[in-house]
Amino acid sequence: MPEAASSDDGRRVVVAGASGLVGEALVESLRTDGFTVTTLVRRPAEAADEVEWLTNAEPLDPAVLAGAVAVVGLNGASIGRFPWTGSYKNTLLWSRIAPTRALARAVRDLGTDAPHFVSASAVGYYGSRPGARLAEDARRGESFLADLCGEWEAAAFGAGADAAVAVLRTAPIVHPRGVLKPLLLLTKAGLAGPIGRGTQVWPWISLEDEVRAIRHVIDARLTGPVNLAGPTRATANDLGFALAVRMNRPFLLRAPVWGMKLVLGPDATDALLTSDAHVVPEALLQSGFEFTHSTVEDAVAAAVPAAA
Repeated sequence: MPEAASSDDGRRVVVAGASGLVGEALVESLRTDGFTVTTLVRRPAEAADEVEWLTNAEPLDPAVLAGAVAVVGLNGASIGRFPWTGSYKNTLLWSRIAPTRALARAVRDLGTDAPHFVSASAVGYYGSRPGARLAEDARRGESFLADLCGEWEAAAFGAGADAAVAVLRTAPIVHPRGVLKPLLLLTKAGLAGPIGRGTQVWPWISLEDEVRAIRHVIDARLTGPVNLAGPTRATANDLGFALAVRMNRPFLLRAPVWGMKLVLGPDATDALLTSDAHVVPEALLQSGFEFTHSTVEDAVAAAVPAAA
């Protein structure tokens, strides 16, 4: 069993899911600022700051978390892989639920000595809600992704009533490895244009603000649901047009909904592309967080080099 970390000065964070887009950036940010980071890896540990977990039936040793200021759970198979077959939807669910339950159990076992548990979720929790303003107190939506997020969050709150738990309802990240990945290919080829009607509201956030927001949640010890989404409303057309302008390419060709459903499947199309959700980062703003990128245009400019 791993030994408990000796550092208990509030400068150690445990991160699960450190190999993903957000996890890599978060770990780099923490280490740059002098934090000790322990990463949980699903392979034999290769460094002193790694701990192997979830490779067998053994539960996570709570000693791994002892003395840390926070444990951040970011595990989950990519929602950007298509189509969402029945088998892959099962993977999407359990790749989130199993690690979250394991972390929650370790937090619960530590009792009052447990670190702040910061667990990923997504704005898909709200489903498609045209015209609604979706702050953290909005009800859960009705879709596969909303149900998945509900189960994911319930697993995190399984840490117990005495645990400090925050769930991060993250918006699609404006980054070449995030929501921009398929859009970059289409735009570069000159095939960009409205997705469906194009006026559906898309929540978004830059990678820099995603990491800064997670660190703010830890520093301010926020609990409960926290929307990690940019502060200004943007439509699918706003994002697509900003990318086309940045790349000096046209924005003309409309992608029909029926075609997207044929290629990607109805669940993925409805949840990711035609969904309309004005998600508001109320908890962040009320706790004093200030965004580096306040518009989707700012986020695109930060993520994509300007065309010559």
